[in-house]
Amino acid sequence: MTDNSLQMRDDLLVAMLPHVPFDGWSMTALRRGAEEAGIDPGGAGEAFPGGASDMVEHFSDWSDRRMLEALEGMDLASMRVTERVRTAVRERLRQAEPHREAVQRSLAFLAMPQNAVLGARLLYRTVDAIWHAAGDNSTDWNFYSKRGLLAGVFGATVLYWLNDRSEDYADSWDFLDRRLGNVASFGKATGKLKERFKGFPKPRRPYGR
Repeated sequence: MTDNSLQMRDDLLVAMLPHVPFDGWSMTALRRGAEEAGIDPGGAGEAFPGGASDMVEHFSDWSDRRMLEALEGMDLASMRVTERVRTAVRERLRQAEPHREAVQRSLAFLAMPQNAVLGARLLYRTVDAIWHAAGDNSTDWNFYSKRGLLAGVFGATVLYWLNDRSEDYADSWDFLDRRLGNVASFGKATGKLKERFKGFPKPRRPYGR
């Protein structure tokens, strides 16, 4: 994908996001957003040939990229690994905060059986991006087990966050801390999963975007 086409998709996504809570991930939301942004509605659909699946996937990718951009300005190197992960998860949700209803729409879409593979792929990409930002360079069974553990933590935290009405989402961050605490340390927890991932092929690093 060229920089221009990526920027166009980003612009269309941002324009349609206010309409997603009402129209879902649909051509109606896309056309309305395009019209308001001064983009040709007739050609907008060509940016997302896969329809709702492409829109949801790009929303996730856009959110991941915004998270990574924000993390680049933070001193992650001075933090312990668990704190880096915690910071990244919080930043990923902070980026999505203005679009919580769009996140809900995405989860409802991905919960459909026919979209299960897409949902798993997007979750993997997000936790992989978080671990990469946290400095993980593992290429053995740790690669899979770390991402498997974080997928559970991240998924549960997103669901809690969507229903959180506490000030500044304080309850969500407490929930996240408890979930991270439940795995004690990622080093100890991943050790328990070593046998499960024995024989898996070595992962390719980093994940191509």
